Amino acid sequence: MRCRTVLLAGLAVTMAVPAEADVLVDITTERLSDAHPLPTFKADASWPILPEDLILGQIPGLAVDDEDTVWILTRPNSLRPTDIGLETEPPSAVSCCRAPSHVMRFDQDGNLLAAWGGPDLAPGEASFEGSGQDRRELGDEQWPANVHGLYVAEDDTVWIGGNGGGDHVVLNFTLDGQFIRQFGRRGVTEGNLSRAALGNPADISDNGESVLVADGYINKRIAQLDEGSLAFIRSWGAYGTREDGGVRAGDFDQSQATSTGDGGADPQSASFGDIVHCVVRGPEETIYVCDRRNNRLQVFRETAEGIEFVRDVVIAPETGGTRTASDVAFSPDGTYLYVADMMNGKVWILLRETHEILGSFGQNGRYPGQFIWLHSVDTDSFGNVYTTEVDTGRRVQRFVFQGLID
Repeated sequence: MRCRTVLLAGLAVTMAVPAEADVLVDITTERLSDAHPLPTFKADASWPILPEDLILGQIPGLAVDDEDTVWILTRPNSLRPTDIGLETEPPSAVSCCRAPSHVMRFDQDGNLLAAWGGPDLAPGEASFEGSGQDRRELGDEQWPANVHGLYVAEDDTVWIGGNGGGDHVVLNFTLDGQFIRQFGRRGVTEGNLSRAALGNPADISDNGESVLVADGYINKRIAQLDEGSLAFIRSWGAYGTREDGGVRAGDFDQSQATSTGDGGADPQSASFGDIVHCVVRGPEETIYVCDRRNNRLQVFRETAEGIEFVRDVVIAPETGGTRTASDVAFSPDGTYLYVADMMNGKVWILLRETHEILGSFGQNGRYPGQFIWLHSVDTDSFGNVYTTEVDTGRRVQRFVFQGLID
């Protein structure tokens, strides 16, 4: 390894850099159909390049912007004192590590361009109870206790949600972390039919005309807001119908992510399961919703009259545990759909036009190209795929496009 020093936010930061620009690693790839070409990838084990005293926590948000820079949303609160010994008082470690900022931005080479986040950037005053992932904010602080979901809009603003205790808000910031506005308010939730409140929003999508929110850890719906005023437009449940799936009683606890108390996945359920995990706009005015606990995507289309249901896309329906459909992304030309499967630790590759499953890459594990609690997926304009992991996975990975195999 060699080292170099870069200037980040006015500070000199030493970073460890691999001797090779890219260290590409073969990964597990499965082909299920010969009817269509299959995209192939290798894991870039040299990406990203972090300051040598920094360690990543859980990463429940990922976005690639129009300039192909890569954004991640991290949870410093997921790290234990033994992980971040340089931050204890007095320090309990001599060389590593420190916690990351919540929001981090990387260039294509993996260099850290910017980092920001935390309660000081949002309205309100903070007071806390508990620590780590059990930390709960008691004041009127609007920064989420446990961040979840990241979206970088075409107007160069950043959206963040949260699924911790009382996190019933989505926040909008400039690219450098200046607060702009919010919808909802921490500590206030009113159920699926509310036009003013949210319930642990998991994901956001902003196309410049409206903002979609996967209002999905307490509530079970998609909410649509006017982009300019954030006025409530509509909300809907499974199949585009009334939001009648009920709400979670009490705060979300991570143990509920693997609970069998719901009786198991039901890909034919008339309502969303108890984690509506993603909302992603796709080609041809489509909207993809991750109904993770029911092992399915639901595809909708935006029309002049509103929202119409298109179809279910079922992903490994027999899967239990954390279940499957966690996030989706598209190849640059829209030919392929990539689906992050949390429980099975793989990215499914589908032909978007028909939603036929062509294959997958990855498997559960801790080596490059493997996953633990695979959470998010996105792509850049070159066809490369990026993923992030939560729980004990705690990393972002880059998969370099290697072309199509016939």
